[in-house]
Amino acid sequence: MRVIRKYANRRLYDTQQSRYVTLEDLRRLILDEEPFRVEDAKSGEDLTRTILLSIIIEQEQADGDAEVFSNDLLQQLIRVYAMSQPLPLARYLEQGTRLMLEQQKHLQDQWQQAMRHTPMELMREMAEENMRFWQQAMTRSPFDRKDDDDESR
Repeated sequence: MRVIRKYANRRLYDTQQSRYVTLEDLRRLILDEEPFRVEDAKSGEDLTRTILLSIIIEQEQADGDAEVFSNDLLQQLIRVYAMSQPLPLARYLEQGTRLMLEQQKHLQDQWQQAMRHTPMELMREMAEENMRFWQQAMTRSPFDRKDDDDESR
């Protein structure tokens, strides 16, 4: 796993390539699915989550037409944090996003083979996949997080 060190001057240093990098460089690593960890240069504290949030903020501000987080959605997320027992929202967001990305890939694959399927058949297959996914997601207990937590580390 690539280690990125964050210095007090807010600069990020890629220890593998021996050079300073930007948030855009880290975004490209994410798109290339290359794992990395950002740590404080002095304490070694894991800062990856904070940097990932910074990348999202930068993308949200860069292109007003491509906003993912509307004001209403952000307000709802803040309300979730304020709940006495917050919902297991992270798991559902992760699964929903994974499903969306898988469906996007599936649509691209199906588009390449469009002559084999009718549009209605393609929509039926997607609906069946959606149903299977959400049935699996809903049958898992919110306390079944041990495996999910192990995977994210």
